[in-house]
Amino acid sequence: MSDFPGAPTLPSDSPRLRVLAAMSGGVDSAVAAARAAEAGHEVTGVHLALSANPQSFRTGARGCCTIEDSRDARRAADVIGIPFYVWDLAERFREDVIDDFVAEYAAGRTPNPCLRCNEKIKFAALLDKAIALGFDAVCTGHYARIVELPGGGRELHRAVDPAKDQSYVLGVLDAEQLAHSMFPLGDTTKDAIRQEAERRGLAVAKKPDSHDICFIADGDTQGFLAKHLGTATGDILDADGSKLGEHDGAYGFTIGQRKGLRIGRPAADGKPRYVLDISPVNNTVTVGPAEGLDVLGLTAIRPRWCGEEPAGEAAYTAQLRAHGEEVPVTAAVVDGELTVRLAAPVRGIAPGQAVVLYDGTRVVGSATIATTQRRAVTA
Repeated sequence: MSDFPGAPTLPSDSPRLRVLAAMSGGVDSAVAAARAAEAGHEVTGVHLALSANPQSFRTGARGCCTIEDSRDARRAADVIGIPFYVWDLAERFREDVIDDFVAEYAAGRTPNPCLRCNEKIKFAALLDKAIALGFDAVCTGHYARIVELPGGGRELHRAVDPAKDQSYVLGVLDAEQLAHSMFPLGDTTKDAIRQEAERRGLAVAKKPDSHDICFIADGDTQGFLAKHLGTATGDILDADGSKLGEHDGAYGFTIGQRKGLRIGRPAADGKPRYVLDISPVNNTVTVGPAEGLDVLGLTAIRPRWCGEEPAGEAAYTAQLRAHGEEVPVTAAVVDGELTVRLAAPVRGIAPGQAVVLYDGTRVVGSATIATTQRRAVTA
């Protein structure tokens, strides 16, 4: 019997797996590794060095992948009693996540780098290397659940703690990747995980979570993009095409943005304006009333399914932002693209973001939003 409520134990007839535990240096991945080891698996900890020039210390609660994080991960592995290594994936991370992030903004889209990191780094580069080295599974501290099916196969489901559920950024995982994934925290709340970490003697029990974009530690996304893309003066236009002001780079705006627009004159009705469109072709930003943000439908490309591809049109719920609410939709795959009709308008959905489909708590799959269908508005 485990000394830690919620921690899994390995049934006597279950196989003992060789598990590679990705340890970021935070409390979640440390407890996940500890639970996998306590369940009876042969666990090895690995910290992914994703920065070519890591800082020594974190800036408050922002960022990760610092030298401090690597040391915290090593200390946690020592307490758990498992081997520990550091793998350098900085070049792969730069190519697949950072360069992609910059390119997407340059194209007028709004990417989700955490989703891309899970797809390209943690469950492609890391899992591929783990399988090549003879490991059976990769264990992470994500808040999500894997449900074993009676006839074989696995399903990805939401975590029991809705405030911490991370299934949205895991919707890119396919059936083969799920077969080699382990998420030990999906049935536990974050408060309980911190309490368990303290009982286990893990020094990271009270360490603050990282947030925002890990490779922009100061949180200044616009400054980061300006450094990589430079400045490019363009026009800010009203919905009727009239010029309202200028900007230093269209990449500095996101669909739905209200503040920092630097518009020269107020709208005739006195109501606030929002960013409705970003055009990298002519370097313009179009603003308009809030109702212009109402999305009625969308198309999404590069769908990835957590099991079999759905057949025909069906009703689902969809999550359209990392911390967004689920909304009822009807979706179907047409010529390799996902078409989605929303039961009610949703505001501020931008190309480049991910749409993740759910059937109850089960994650069906994910795709990248390419176009949106919105209400027509006038200035």
